[in-house]
Order: sequence, then C-alpha cells, then structure tokens
Amino acid sequence: MMKIDLTEIKNQSPEYLQMAEREEVVINRHGRPAGVLIGFGSEDDWLDYFLENDLRFLTRIESARQSLREGRESDWRRSDSNNISRGIYPSAMHSESKPRNKFRG
Repeated sequence: MMKIDLTEIKNQSPEYLQMAEREEVVINRHGRPAGVLIGFGSEDDWLDYFLENDLRFLTRIESARQSLREGRESDWRRSDSNNISRGIYPSAMHSESKPRNKFRG
C-alpha cells in the first residue's frame, strides 16, 4: 500500500490513478490518512467492487443464504427480473450512492 500527501496527488493525479490500478494509494492530509484511491484495471474489477460494497446486494445474498440454510429455495430469477424492472440493477452501478467498504476483503 502506497502513502502520499494530498498536495502530491493534486499535481500528479493521472500517475497515481495508474498506480492505484496495481495497489491502493492512501492519501494523507496534514500527515494523517484522509482517503484511499482505489483503481480498477477493468470494468469487471469495477463491478466486483460495486457488488462487494452495495448493501442491497449483500442483504439479498445473505437473505438467499438464510433461506437455503432453512431448506427454502430462493428464486433469484424472479428477484433479478423484479430488480431490473424497478431499476435497481444494473443501472444502480452508476448511482451516486456512497460505497460501503464494510465487506471488502
């Protein structure tokens, strides 16, 4: 993990974006961590990140797992078509919601 100062990223952001494709870049402000720059090498990487940090998606996965543990089946096809018709997926990938990094491993 690379650490840089905020003033450095202001001047050289394209270079740090390229670095972020390989490793997370911690941005410091006044010597303290203020954020993390995470790059995506491909659209698949972006989709993985989005799903890993989408609380709605994680909740649905946990609900399906619980149903299976209880011996009930989860009809993901019906759920998926409902989500598409309600505009939850895949258009949610472009939403302005803040990612939740709680489940990132």
